[in-house]
Amino acid sequence: MSSPRPLFPELAGLRWPLIQAPMAGAQDARLALAVGRAGALGSLPAAMLAPEALARELQRMQAADLPCNVNFFAHRPPDAVQAAATDARWRQALAPLRAELGLDEDAGPVPASRQPFGPAMAEVLERCPPAVVSFHFGLPDAALLARVRALGCRILASATTLREAQWLQAQGVDAVIAQGLEAGGHRGHFLDTDPDQQSGTLALVAACARALDIAVIAAGGIATAEDVRAARAAGARAVQVGTAFLCCDEATTGPLHRARLLDPQAPTALTNLFSGGLARGLHNRLMAEFGPVSPLAPPFPLASAALAPLRAAAERLGRDDFTPLWSGTNRAGCRAVPAAEIVEVLAAGFLPAD
Repeated sequence: MSSPRPLFPELAGLRWPLIQAPMAGAQDARLALAVGRAGALGSLPAAMLAPEALARELQRMQAADLPCNVNFFAHRPPDAVQAAATDARWRQALAPLRAELGLDEDAGPVPASRQPFGPAMAEVLERCPPAVVSFHFGLPDAALLARVRALGCRILASATTLREAQWLQAQGVDAVIAQGLEAGGHRGHFLDTDPDQQSGTLALVAACARALDIAVIAAGGIATAEDVRAARAAGARAVQVGTAFLCCDEATTGPLHRARLLDPQAPTALTNLFSGGLARGLHNRLMAEFGPVSPLAPPFPLASAALAPLRAAAERLGRDDFTPLWSGTNRAGCRAVPAAEIVEVLAAGFLPAD
């Protein structure tokens, strides 16, 4: 098969304009390596890694001489006083569930598990520069972004509306990831936080492709070659795919999560319960107890700390009651196969249809 025009022609080994979405908690460098060896761009999620852990993961990619995308969050942590008040309220709301599982009273607040890009991570990139760096929830401050740009890294960032995409272009990013409402995991919004202001992937891609001078990458609801073709027809230069890789051999997705992903009838919803930030996942008991979106949940990224003991206890009983089951709306591509097979299926969408 011949290859289409790559997103970044200078990246050796990148055969397809296909990016494996960074998925914190469901992957490490093993998945990124498998995707890279298949000719697509593997990604490393860094928001939940310590700097030393990220350095090790990057070294694994560089030892294989494969380009990779390293993804960071660019959120602004909530005010400490507000955080303490909302955390206490959230823990009180969860108290009956802790009692049901026989858990002791919580010890109190713990550090947030998701950290924004900062100087320590910039130092890691300076020691091991990746080919591509991407950001979720906007961009870091200008000085930090300048440090990344000085390394020669290509810079991508997520947008959920045309206004966000235009803002990102004005800041000098190399390409915009147009994240439609179908996408699993956290919404990357930062200017337009109301999902009613956001749209599906194809509509967002088309709007961005008409208005922007930089490349548009489609993300959300892409699971088959036909989906890739539809994204390209809407104006996408490349696609980013996450959910289809969650059940592949190299992913670290847990068994409870895998089982639910393989149920094509399982519904998804946007929820703020698991982290405080709006994210798409499969329905479970926590959503039934509080509704998918609750004002009781602390602001992002604080909600997950109080849920951690509940999640662990339920999982020991074989239940996914309090587990974040991130998933996009389209799970047609989820299969328990090597990641290279997922890449091959999607790559057919870059070739002329038979």
